[in-house]
Amino acid sequence: MAAATNLSSFSSSLSKPTPLPLNSPQTHLSVPSKTLQKPSFFSHKPSFSHTHKTSLTVSSKNPISEFFTTNNTNPDDHSVTFDDDDKPREECGVVGIYGDPEASRLCYLALHALQHRGQEGAGIVTVQNDVLQSVTGVGLVSEVFSESKLDQLPGDLSIGHVRYSTAGASMLKNVQPFVAGYRFGSVGVAHNGNLVNYRSLRAKLEENGSIFNTSSDTEVVLHLIAISKDRPFVMRIVDACQQVEGAYSMVFLTKDKLVAVRDPFGFRPLVMGRRSNGAVVFASETCALDLIEATYEREVFPGEVVVVDKTGIQSLCLMPHPQPKQCIFEHIYFALPNSVIFGRSVYESRRRFGEILATESPVDCDVVIAVPDSGVVAALGYAAKAGVPFQQGLIRSHYVGRTFIEPSQKIRDFGVKLKLSPVRAVLEGKRVVVVDDSIVRGTTSSKIVRLIKEAGAKEVHMRIASPPIIGSCYYGVDTPSSEELISNRMSTEQIREFIGSDSLSFLPIDSLQKLLAEDAPNYCYACFSGKYPVEPRELKVKRVGDFVDDGINGSLESIDGGWVQAKPKSELEVSTA
Repeated sequence: MAAATNLSSFSSSLSKPTPLPLNSPQTHLSVPSKTLQKPSFFSHKPSFSHTHKTSLTVSSKNPISEFFTTNNTNPDDHSVTFDDDDKPREECGVVGIYGDPEASRLCYLALHALQHRGQEGAGIVTVQNDVLQSVTGVGLVSEVFSESKLDQLPGDLSIGHVRYSTAGASMLKNVQPFVAGYRFGSVGVAHNGNLVNYRSLRAKLEENGSIFNTSSDTEVVLHLIAISKDRPFVMRIVDACQQVEGAYSMVFLTKDKLVAVRDPFGFRPLVMGRRSNGAVVFASETCALDLIEATYEREVFPGEVVVVDKTGIQSLCLMPHPQPKQCIFEHIYFALPNSVIFGRSVYESRRRFGEILATESPVDCDVVIAVPDSGVVAALGYAAKAGVPFQQGLIRSHYVGRTFIEPSQKIRDFGVKLKLSPVRAVLEGKRVVVVDDSIVRGTTSSKIVRLIKEAGAKEVHMRIASPPIIGSCYYGVDTPSSEELISNRMSTEQIREFIGSDSLSFLPIDSLQKLLAEDAPNYCYACFSGKYPVEPRELKVKRVGDFVDDGINGSLESIDGGWVQAKPKSELEVSTA
């Protein structure tokens, strides 16, 4: 592990943020002495004027079919639930707003901009007359909130959350933000990430009498804050965060404060900006700032706590922190192309990924197409570098819901055909390069290749704008168990044969790291290498095949029985970097 430093020395190596002015006199937080390293403060000059995946039915010829289960309890039921593109899912997105009279409406819009990060549920908490008001619901942001619901959320402070769960079933009670009352008042929290020591912490808390209302790892943080002896409130947050391990970008709300926190490794993104009226905004991505006309200021640094209240903005170091390990998949798949993540343009990253594929894995072709939407920018980079025209060979339907009625005469590749339609005029008789961002199980890729060949393509060459995924993520990304990851079980040639393409190439990990240059050591590549910056020693991973949860009712089995124990400590390769 890199030598611990405090935030002041760490942040000096980053571009200095423009201070956020606030209008009231500057104050410093009173910090009690601690046995752990005392946080270091920063002060800013004041002047403040998606649907759960379900089990798949796989052909008997599929070499990984033994790892999938079917769940058809009613043979006469012709509805199917679509597994959205067989991609990893981001757990969630968070938003925090301080100092705007329309905080809840701005939060609603910002959550809409972050909808791609989670589609299972959404919630907003605001403060009025020192009381925290909450509205949460299952579904998309536009389904959860209406004009009347937003009218119930007045005030100039708010936090919001969109979720796709990685810990806890997708029941309504698990939809964040969570609000809890304790002896010093109420606190709300919205969390992006995953705590790898959640179960041991929960067991310890329950032994001491804590009662849990949800199956989410985030609730542990609230309990730790409530039992902390530290003062003031922000130091309770620091005390809680010093006990949890894993990935967390969180926003907290009290009756008069907005607090943003990022874990020492900085796994998940969190940015800060402000609106023209001086309101301070935190969000998972800069695209949320853009929609509500907030100017990007800087990232919340790994290991940093930022406190916003009527006295101004204070920043302190959470704890000694190692070298950052930011999630590389934010640039490969999760974030929107118009976002800036970890100081880099997502669009530029993906375009360069495509250029690298064209340079290192060239092939004679007539047209380059993308698997929409996440493969588009990489395909543009590939086409430009290869000097081959980019065409829209697959059209994606944006009007597909969760469940579909299938005719009794079964349609092959029904789910993929609902989402993607081939353009015969582009594909027929052509040698086609298809660019996608990743291959997870391989089941969707094989259907896409078949779809393109049925449309008349002469050759289909798959180019994947990420290295092969061989390990599950333990830091807030919903990935299948390692047994289901096709790259963990097959060579590239075996995968090519399985999906039926004429050739297959992945983005080499050394080329990816060369592109990142001096920033390369600051990213997490655990899903490509199996080496984990924070050891997932007791985290539980998805049961093979996944469990089915309707998103509202759930079941006891889906909370407790729907998990299998992670690998023993001795079997895990753990990076000490």
